[in-house]
Amino acid sequence: MKRLKNPVVLLVISLLIILVGSFTASQFNNSSGDVDVSRIYFDTPRGELSGLLYKPDGASEQPKPTIIATHGYLNSAEMQDAQAIEMSKRGYVVLALDQYDHGHSTGTMEKPVPFFSFWPHAIYDAVQYMYEQDYVLKDENGDGIIAVSGHSMGGFSSTNAVMLDEVDFQTTGVRKIHSSLTMGSDYQWLKTLGLTDEQINNSYGPRTSGKIAGQYDEFFFDAAASGAGTPVVKKDYVGTEEGLGFLGNPKTPKAGEVYEVNGGKRVIYQPNETHPWNHFSKTTTGYAINFYEMAFADYSNLVTTEEKGQTWMFKEWFSFMALIGFFMIFIPVITLLSKLPFFNSIYTKKTASLPEAKTNGAKLTGLLLVVFGGLFPALFFSALYSGNGYGMTLLRQGSMIIIALSVIVLIYSFAKNLERNIKTGSLIMLGLGIIQYFYLKNQADLIKTTEYFGAPTVNPIVFWAINVAIVTLMIMVGYHYSSKKSEGATIESYGVKSSIKTIIASFLVVVVAVVIGYAVLYLVDALFKTDFRIWTLAVKTFEDQHVIALLKYAPLFFIYYFIIGISVNMNTATKNYDGFKGYLISIFHFIGGLVLYLGYQYGLLFMTGTAGYPGESLSSIIVIGLVPVLLVAAIFNRYFYRKTGNVYVAAFLNTLLMTMITLANTALYTIL
Repeated sequence: MKRLKNPVVLLVISLLIILVGSFTASQFNNSSGDVDVSRIYFDTPRGELSGLLYKPDGASEQPKPTIIATHGYLNSAEMQDAQAIEMSKRGYVVLALDQYDHGHSTGTMEKPVPFFSFWPHAIYDAVQYMYEQDYVLKDENGDGIIAVSGHSMGGFSSTNAVMLDEVDFQTTGVRKIHSSLTMGSDYQWLKTLGLTDEQINNSYGPRTSGKIAGQYDEFFFDAAASGAGTPVVKKDYVGTEEGLGFLGNPKTPKAGEVYEVNGGKRVIYQPNETHPWNHFSKTTTGYAINFYEMAFADYSNLVTTEEKGQTWMFKEWFSFMALIGFFMIFIPVITLLSKLPFFNSIYTKKTASLPEAKTNGAKLTGLLLVVFGGLFPALFFSALYSGNGYGMTLLRQGSMIIIALSVIVLIYSFAKNLERNIKTGSLIMLGLGIIQYFYLKNQADLIKTTEYFGAPTVNPIVFWAINVAIVTLMIMVGYHYSSKKSEGATIESYGVKSSIKTIIASFLVVVVAVVIGYAVLYLVDALFKTDFRIWTLAVKTFEDQHVIALLKYAPLFFIYYFIIGISVNMNTATKNYDGFKGYLISIFHFIGGLVLYLGYQYGLLFMTGTAGYPGESLSSIIVIGLVPVLLVAAIFNRYFYRKTGNVYVAAFLNTLLMTMITLANTALYTIL
């Protein structure tokens, strides 16, 4: 254990974990060298698309059936690892595509409504490119032997690509798309383009087409539930009007059964899965494998159809191993950097621990504040993210109550000439109440996607984070002036008071450490074509636009990480929390309520068929992604505070690292 405290030893261990994890992940990703994996970029009429191209050995000499697979809203090409690995090792060419303004792709088209610039043409533009490549198979009529596939928003893009291809077929006599398989998407968003079920179903023509419709999908497959604003319920898509229409209106439709429609084959699979679960499922991947074997049965001489087993999950687990090494590396790197001149200024003299609460009332107050601080971020997440009317009304009313009480206390304290603490505390609370009220009142404008703040899923997260910070600051101010100050607490006790030199040194150390961390990632990407990930959490390479966005969003996220960090320090300032308990408090403060929220939401969904918050679909999925990010942030927050004696190193590290992770993983609307 003593050796692990040596930063050089820990650095070597971290790098070895990254190396072993990334190398092994790459072996599963490229099927032990039988598949060439490369990132490609190509220009289109609407911008530049990028993706990971999986090209099996021999494809340059003998063209192969090809699959273009893409992701959903929030994600990037790497989320299609399961399809890409399983099908490429069976001999298919696979392009895992970044849609416009996601991952490494950039759209340059007009974007009055960003969402509708991301997907309508992404897959079909990729089809046009891939059709022209020598390694992509065409039949004797010039038809492309290309399947299109997508999850969620990628499903819309795939279906629309089929429709665009069928329109072109009427003119050219050539179908470039041979088959299609969508996951986690129905016709809901295609209908917003003015299309009908009949038009969409007729566009499939003689193609083999399939849908994977999770029974617990948070968004789709039940138009009645969606229309009622409660989409997070159990579904039976094959029994709906839309599902029946897709299958050709059989009398007794069954999931998994293949139906002949307009000269083509159609099938709907219904796994017991949620929307994001499709990405990380042997069941869904098995359905995809079976579907492609059916769709490309005439070309079985060019691909492998015998049972090979699924190996994609091993790539995921070893990428997860590398992810752990990546997060570990910041501890020794920052420790070693802090030994350099000027950088050694990150350390602040540690203050003595505060005394334990003496009365049961004081102990209970402290406990209740910790519990409320952990639960509040989850209790109002849906309101702050989705704009739920009832929740927002409660929050605004709460801020008005804070303002009124602060004014009353402030006036009374001056009238009775009460002690300075009461005057100061009530004045600060009044200011925070006013800020929160106007902040809440302008929610619609603050979360709106603009040319400046162009990440549509990040904007509501920022809005939530800053409001959590404001409420947390209110709690801290009240707790400090009513209780902690009388125990001898000052801002030094919470790691806030530091010299300008310390703050600057902390910032620069973190910048250098993050650059080093991402340099390792870019090296891994260059050598192995893998990143650091597990399911929806990923640390991936980025483009110039992500750096620009980081500069815009980081100051806002810093408010959150700085204030939550101080709050954790306040609640762990006694000697009782020096060890493991302090980490538990930090973790609970960051994610305790969010974990309970997910347990309530999905526990009820699977037990009863209706989620705890049946109207919250996207926000619940966002929470799934937030939990692991904030878990790491909680550990960094506690570790670097104990090591440096101040809140700044952890706040800067969490801000830069977690903001870039978030931005590189989601949609980023850019104007070029």
